[in-house]
Amino acid sequence: MRIRLCLAALSLLGGASLATLSAPAASAAACTAVDVVAARGTFEPGNLGLIVGDPVYSALQRKLPGVSLSSYKVNYPADLSLTSAAQGNADLVNHVRAQAAACPNQRFVLVGYSQGANVVDNSIGVSSAGAVVGSPIVATVPAALEPRVAAVLLFGNPIRALGKSVTGTYQSRTADFCAAGDPICVNGGDDVLAHLGYTANADAAATFAAGRL
Repeated sequence: MRIRLCLAALSLLGGASLATLSAPAASAAACTAVDVVAARGTFEPGNLGLIVGDPVYSALQRKLPGVSLSSYKVNYPADLSLTSAAQGNADLVNHVRAQAAACPNQRFVLVGYSQGANVVDNSIGVSSAGAVVGSPIVATVPAALEPRVAAVLLFGNPIRALGKSVTGTYQSRTADFCAAGDPICVNGGDDVLAHLGYTANADAAATFAAGRL
């Protein structure tokens, strides 16, 4: 019930009261120095994601003056269908492969919030199967491209409620934010609003990523 309430709360974010908030423009093809690839949360409005993706991208722009940035909104349903996260997983990996081939010097920052964190987890080889709106892995970033992933930024990551986290190759490059009581990433969490508060972590996440670029 708590998780349903949390997902329902996310769906309400698309209301007119948020229409005045602006989102940064995304571009998917430019050979910039850094491509920020963001997977939004379930039902999350916004360009890259109102709660996480847009604020993180804006914070990175502030922290990396003079560094060219582009952004890509992972193309997936971000709904409650059984294949949603898997579709995002495939699209994220396809995008990184295509961008890496077109732009040999480009590096990547991967951003995932809620279901979007499942998408990123799968894409770096950590299965989200069994987690809330998770799925088995369908594709992974090729090992040859792994050094070009500068940072992985995760928020409200559902696999944490299973006692899992990012380990191995990407561990030192991953910042994984989980608010106290968030029922999506804390087993037994009961603070639904905690899952909607990750905008507060955007600056810290951008600082972490900027330090690895």
